[in-house]
Amino acid sequence: MNPVSVRALLVRGMLAGLAAGVLALVVAYLVGEPHVDAAIAFEEAHSHDHGEELVGRTLQSTAGLATGVLVYGVALGGIAALAFCVALGRVGRFGPRATAALVSAGALVAVYVVPFLKYPANPPSVGEPDTIGKRTTLYFLMIALSVLLSVAAVILGRRLAPRLGNWYATVVASAVFVLAVAAAYVFLPAVNEVPRDFPATVLWRFRLAALAIQGTLWAGFGLFFGHLAERLLLPRTEPRTAAVR
Repeated sequence: MNPVSVRALLVRGMLAGLAAGVLALVVAYLVGEPHVDAAIAFEEAHSHDHGEELVGRTLQSTAGLATGVLVYGVALGGIAALAFCVALGRVGRFGPRATAALVSAGALVAVYVVPFLKYPANPPSVGEPDTIGKRTTLYFLMIALSVLLSVAAVILGRRLAPRLGNWYATVVASAVFVLAVAAAYVFLPAVNEVPRDFPATVLWRFRLAALAIQGTLWAGFGLFFGHLAERLLLPRTEPRTAAVR
């Protein structure tokens, strides 16, 4: 793929990430924010230290949320577009739309779902302030391991395909990926700092909302970017109309 096409796809990936970020923002505001408010209310009810709030809750849930989600969407859209450039034509005979869907689904699993199952998202008031550095390090380590194992599984599947066929090669590579992730789950330390009296319903719904936000982001990116990439790489040819004499 020539540099011009890569640059054009990168721009389209960032635009698709922005559009997907708008969808994720709507889900985050409507579905996620009520559970954040419930967690903050629990924290305030059980805390005796009510320090001065540097950033108001209204600003956090509107402009702050929008900035974070949209910047996140644009950044991941650009990275996913580069991954698309590498994957196109190398993971099977898939067109641009199907490849974009595969990249989006793979990114959702590798970047979010696999780390989420080991270190799920927690609302405010969950977690000790003294361990935030350790928890952040473990989470990003799990992301790095998941992405590396995903790449290794794809490479393994491609090498096994000539001997086993695409179906069995995919099954074997997926099984190896699952076993490797399970080993990482076992060896990496667990983190459980949820207060005993924290409402289980709030925690569960917050985590479901976090998963829904990520699912919306990546599904939206796959749809938007697949459309833009196909229009760029497979432009429609206008049918020639016969001249009437």
